[in-house]
Amino acid sequence: QVQLVESGGGLVQPGGSLRLSCAASGSIFSIYAMGWYRQAPGKQRELVARITSRGYVNYADSVKGRFTISRDNAKNTGYLEMNSLKPEDTAVYYCKMEILGYDYWGQGTQVTVSS
Repeated sequence: QVQLVESGGGLVQPGGSLRLSCAASGSIFSIYAMGWYRQAPGKQRELVARITSRGYVNYADSVKGRFTISRDNAKNTGYLEMNSLKPEDTAVYYCKMEILGYDYWGQGTQVTVSS
């Protein structure tokens, strides 16, 4: 089994920054891709950013230029650096890792952008 533990969420003022982390543990052989998703109240879960094992990255249009996804393969950990945060970024953020054809999700971490 694979377990994902997210951290780094919280309350931040508009224009502020946060860094989310997602650490994987368990039976990890090869992480193909890691992604961050978010779900705001009353909305569907949406992709924020995704990075593959070869470093190919894609972002949602709404976060391009503000968010940066990265991964540390040696630590089986992924990160999401979020800058210039806006109130519309408020959501529960989830990480997902694609390992040997299976998707594993973290428990989610709340990000609230408010003055």
